[in-house]
Amino acid sequence: MALMLGKTYRALLSAGATEEEAQAAAEELADYETRIASIDNRLGRIETEIKVLHTEMRLITRAVGINAAATIAILGALLHGVR
Repeated sequence: MALMLGKTYRALLSAGATEEEAQAAAEELADYETRIASIDNRLGRIETEIKVLHTEMRLITRAVGINAAATIAILGALLHGVR
């Protein structure tokens, strides 16, 4: 027997569905619930990865800025000495 939502099953029976219909519908809803939980889990992992990438991007941006400043300072010193 597949995973089934018990409360949904009982509610469908109370609403007049046959036992087979109620079971099939409850199983189908359980499948969707499982899919949604899986998607939610994957989105959580993606969110974590994005946060890591954002942190790494900030670090790279700072490194490029420091490199550019150092390059400009060295070029300025070299060009100033040429005169």
